[in-house]
Order: sequence, then C-alpha cells, then structure tokens
Amino acid sequence: MFRIIGALFSGLVVGIIARFVYWGAVPMGLWMTIFLGIGGSLLADAVTSRGRIGAPARPAGFIASVLGAVALIFVGRHLGWG
Repeated sequence: MFRIIGALFSGLVVGIIARFVYWGAVPMGLWMTIFLGIGGSLLADAVTSRGRIGAPARPAGFIASVLGAVALIFVGRHLGWG
C-alpha cells in the first residue's frame, strides 16, 4: 500500500517539475500530471536498462524521470493530445 502511495506522490512531483521545465503551456489536470510523472519514470527506466528483459529493477533516477516525462509531453503535444 505504501509503494502505491509513494508512486503516486513521486509521479506528482516528477509531473509537476516536467510541466514546469517544458516550454509552453501544458493543459492537463492533477491526475494526468501524476500519470505523466509515472509514465516518465517508466520510460526513463526502460531507456536506462537498455531494454534488457529480466534486468534487475533499479530506480531510473530523478533527473531521468523528469526528462522522460518531458519527452512524453513533447510526443503527446505533437500527436495532438492537448
């Protein structure tokens, strides 16, 4: 239960920082910000593990998570999401 709460809180923090760092307006609500931060963390983890399946789980790092979330904002904006 505490892992879920921790993931939601860290996703919120990463999402807010990614929205602050991204240039231009990012129109989305609180839940989308949380999902953006969690998705950025998952994307950063996939990139840093170099796609190895079965690699030991390790945190991607805060900066990599923010960069992953910014990349998701960029892709989403160019695909017309918001």
